[in-house]
Amino acid sequence: MNDASRGAPPRGGYWGPPDQGRAPAAPAGPARDEHAAQQTRPMPIVPDLPAGGDQDDHDRGAARLSGPLFRDEMPQEPMPSEQPEPAEPQGRSQHRQQHRQPKPQRQRKQAGRDLRAAIGVGVGLGAVIVASLFIQKAVFVGVIALAVVVGLWELTSRLHECKGIKAPLVPLAVGGAAMVVAGYVRGAEGAWVAMALTALAVLVWRMAQPPEGYLKDVTAGVFAAFYVPFLATFVALMLAADDGPERVLTFLVLTIVSDTGAYAVGWRFGKHKLAPRISPGKTREGLFGAVGFAMVAGALCMQLLVDGGTWWQGLLLGLAVAVSATLGDLGESMIKRDLGIKDMGTLLPGHGGIMDRLDSLLPTAPVVWLLLVAFVGAG
Repeated sequence: MNDASRGAPPRGGYWGPPDQGRAPAAPAGPARDEHAAQQTRPMPIVPDLPAGGDQDDHDRGAARLSGPLFRDEMPQEPMPSEQPEPAEPQGRSQHRQQHRQPKPQRQRKQAGRDLRAAIGVGVGLGAVIVASLFIQKAVFVGVIALAVVVGLWELTSRLHECKGIKAPLVPLAVGGAAMVVAGYVRGAEGAWVAMALTALAVLVWRMAQPPEGYLKDVTAGVFAAFYVPFLATFVALMLAADDGPERVLTFLVLTIVSDTGAYAVGWRFGKHKLAPRISPGKTREGLFGAVGFAMVAGALCMQLLVDGGTWWQGLLLGLAVAVSATLGDLGESMIKRDLGIKDMGTLLPGHGGIMDRLDSLLPTAPVVWLLLVAFVGAG
């Protein structure tokens, strides 16, 4: 940069507005010095330029430091201690006061049903079942058949109310009762034959109505025939053995103990959900409780009740019962979720309906029958 350009003031910015048009030539000699003194603005005081610095850098630094960004010229904010505390909005103040209030005490867990009614009904049913079981086998077969018919009535009624599915109840009830009797009298072969005939009766019975919805109605009917009476037939198969009452009692005790262990442990220690989308109340801790309780009960029952049974067989039997009972309970929970209901019925106070008590018993019956046959024979 030459000396002439170094001395020329800029056209705008800090130095003022640009000149209008071309300025007249400055006079030479002494007049030039007087003219320059009149036209020159006073320069601001700036720090000394370090050695080796350029004059242009010095001028730009002077203009920058004397502008509004110069630190000493910025308005000083008061110290935090001197600033007045802003007024807090009323809503926020109330919200903060609410948070400062002591948290309410954690409420104790409560059962979802009337425990007194549930215990009373459970004890009454248990007494009837045990009495009919040891008085006469035929009486207990009648109890099984009655439970099957009532369970079919509840299931078909809920299917009709919630989904509009008309599964024919008459052939299901007659065929279901016959299936239980055939299983007790003729064994597994008689149960299979009765199941096939019941399914055929459902198909034919539904033909008397209009064809609309025929497929879903008969499908639901065949499902109901398998789910309720056919699975219940395995209880009659256990009863047919020489020590049938003891086998059936073992089956009932293990299933009830499994459900009780799952409820007790899950209610007290349950934190991790087992299947939250199906049954939010069931926990993994409850499953462990069911397994532990059922294995202990299985060892005792196989050692004391079943002819030829040993304690280690009871451990395996209890483990299988806990798993099958839990799966059966989850299976019916899926059905009730699909139907949008909590209970299948209201026949048993504190329990719901008959199907709400058979949910874990039905799928457990074939498991117990099969393991008992494998451990001690058909009897």
